[in-house]
Amino acid sequence: MASNTVFCGHVSELKSKIEARQARVGVIGLGYVGLPLSLLYAGQGFPVTGFDSDPHKVHSLAEGKSYIYRIPAEEIQEAQVRGFCATSEFSEVDDMDAIIICVPTPLDEYHEPDLSFITKTAHAIAPHIKAGQLVVLESTTYPGTTEDVLVPILEKENRRGLKAAPHSVSDQTPNEFFVAFSPEREDPGNTTVARRDIPKVVGGLDPQAAELATTLYGAIFNRTVQVSSPAAAEMTKLLENIYRCVNIALVNELKLLCLRMGLDIWEVIDAAATKPFGFQPFYPGPGLGGHCIPVDPFYLSWKAKEWDFHTRFIELAGEINIGMPYHVVASVAAALNQQKKALNGARVLMLGVAYKKDIDDLRESPALTIIELLQREGAQVSYNDPYIPFIGKGRKYDLQMKSALLGNLGEYDCVLIVTDHSSYDYRKIVDEAQLVVDTRNATKSIRSSKIVHC
Repeated sequence: MASNTVFCGHVSELKSKIEARQARVGVIGLGYVGLPLSLLYAGQGFPVTGFDSDPHKVHSLAEGKSYIYRIPAEEIQEAQVRGFCATSEFSEVDDMDAIIICVPTPLDEYHEPDLSFITKTAHAIAPHIKAGQLVVLESTTYPGTTEDVLVPILEKENRRGLKAAPHSVSDQTPNEFFVAFSPEREDPGNTTVARRDIPKVVGGLDPQAAELATTLYGAIFNRTVQVSSPAAAEMTKLLENIYRCVNIALVNELKLLCLRMGLDIWEVIDAAATKPFGFQPFYPGPGLGGHCIPVDPFYLSWKAKEWDFHTRFIELAGEINIGMPYHVVASVAAALNQQKKALNGARVLMLGVAYKKDIDDLRESPALTIIELLQREGAQVSYNDPYIPFIGKGRKYDLQMKSALLGNLGEYDCVLIVTDHSSYDYRKIVDEAQLVVDTRNATKSIRSSKIVHC
């Protein structure tokens, strides 16, 4: 009875701390998910410590600077006044009441899940886990990761012999910590929905973990949605993004058909979108970008094989979307051919390399693949992007390119619109360019024989 009393004390104590905005919140991974989340908590008066292994990020934040375009430096500085700080010292996890993990979960070269960022984080924090702490994973992953990958490392490698809170209330002891999964729902560049208004899904390892995680997120989000387990929350995130992946693949395939039939897929989608029920518009493009939509379907299809299940529909959608950059390059070659020019040796200026308009996010951008494919065919490729002044080395590329100036567009054999940033003057671009290949329908209001839609 005494041990259960202590255990319940952990729950009530942490819950009270959260409700009083006194719980110390540690956010691991200060990228496009972790940094905005840290600032949300700091804005609500929580003492927040951000953890990241990248010294550049930690140094920039210490100087009150931002490395994400949509987050102004003033927001960092305001958070610092409230006590926000960043560190690379994972030993400080010991001082936290709640730890939220927001690290990348990419695919490896074989399109299989790469959980190395999660496992490295788990190894780094496990020695410092203490009784009564709440650990929440936000990184998108396959169902079972929290319970089968994260928890075993935290249990095996912590110095205090602690266990994750069990499902059985009768087995509870004071030597436990709490674990939950809550998928991130960041949408870079979205200015129509405030972060606080995006409902937060939570799945706890046990009811107490779910209650604590719900309380933690309820302090900064207007609505929380509890599901039965971490795996259910993990699957929820995959469903959200696979839904988008499949529908984008559908319109991408229909775009290819419409091009052959001489139809305008954009006109067709706009007309279909007038139906007030049963239809939601999705739009084609040069390929999928961002961390989630190009990646998540492969996480689930990989996991499904463990259950002897072949996700044919999902894998087909992935294949269609992966093939779009190849279609773009073929379209550029065909457009140049119509002007009696070869792709080999042609000067191509790519407009926009971010994975979608008006953001500075390169993650999984199809532009990177398009650049490499064009270079492989012998094209001389330059790019311009007002949000990305330099492309260096990533997990899958090493381009070392600087953003070119927009002057003298006529010197290029082809201007290729890959990301339709709002700041571009498309009419001026068409007037000055020799040839424009448009993958985003950015020139829809312009009539010119120079424009090729693909």
